[in-house]
Amino acid sequence: MDADDLPDDSAPLASPPSVAEGVHDGVDETHPHGRTFLVVVDDSEEMNAALAYACLRARVTGGRVALLRVIEPAEFQHFAFIDSIMEHEARERAEQLLQRMAAEVNRRSGQLPMLYVREGKAVDELLSLIDEEPGLSILVLAAGKGKDGPGPLVTACGSGLMARLRVPVTIVPAGLTPEDIERLA
Repeated sequence: MDADDLPDDSAPLASPPSVAEGVHDGVDETHPHGRTFLVVVDDSEEMNAALAYACLRARVTGGRVALLRVIEPAEFQHFAFIDSIMEHEARERAEQLLQRMAAEVNRRSGQLPMLYVREGKAVDELLSLIDEEPGLSILVLAAGKGKDGPGPLVTACGSGLMARLRVPVTIVPAGLTPEDIERLA
């Protein structure tokens, strides 16, 4: 496999037919006035709380959910060919994860989500996506409760990220139960 055979990073996420129907990049034409709740899909435990809240809010308000998965650059750079293969495999894993998450979002919110895969630093890609997609309305994050603190994106919100965003941010507190989230949404 040559590096030229790998997908272009700017190409939209390819979805199987079961998920692709109704998924658009940008503004949701079926709900032009509904809000779009953006959730960053990462490997944190708290991401599930953010996803649950976003899905419930979307269902209650007639909005929809957007999912962003950021593939962070590898810290150790290999030979260019091996790097390309690793990037391709990381993108495939990201797309598969988003497909599984899309089914969950559909089940919880009644709507198929918009899906985004970006490569780069999470904060930079998050800011770029929000700037590029006018249909995104609210960023939903959740605070972690472990020894590592609230999580890198919530920490970034306290370190100047908020001033660079054009959308409001909802942070789901760490101690909420699923029942609490349902009551609040």
